[in-house]
Amino acid sequence: MENNSTPRLDDIDLRLLRLLQHNSNLTVKELGAKVNLSATPVFERVKKLEKNGFIKKYAAILNAEKLNKGLVVFCNVTLKEHTRTIGRQFVKDIMALKEVVECYNISGDYDFLLKIMVYDMKEYQNFVLDHLGSIKNIGSAHSTFVMGEIKHDYAVPI
Repeated sequence: MENNSTPRLDDIDLRLLRLLQHNSNLTVKELGAKVNLSATPVFERVKKLEKNGFIKKYAAILNAEKLNKGLVVFCNVTLKEHTRTIGRQFVKDIMALKEVVECYNISGDYDFLLKIMVYDMKEYQNFVLDHLGSIKNIGSAHSTFVMGEIKHDYAVPI
């Protein structure tokens, strides 16, 4: 155990995590073959990794373009005022918008960075006018449009 009571990971745990984050469809038997363990200890290790929060969830990665959500926009947002109540309300409002797929509270010139996925520029314009623009206390919003994706990896570098 480390100081913060998070269980320490050994080399096999790290190998399991690397394997699972690249292909969560691997069976316990397949994982075992790759880490030289039988199915039972692999199953127990994976369950322990899940229980201790190292594995948050399993998901399928979808093709946004095939689903007509190929325009990616990063939007920097600054709030007019900074109070706990206003910040919480902003977060609640953002969580309700399905077009916002990621939201970060950041430091620097802006307060939040939003990743937004929509079909095209017209849909983004409607999103800004009908949804983002209706959120109270936004002082400014600056949009950056993704022209091409160079690298997009979901893996945590471990």
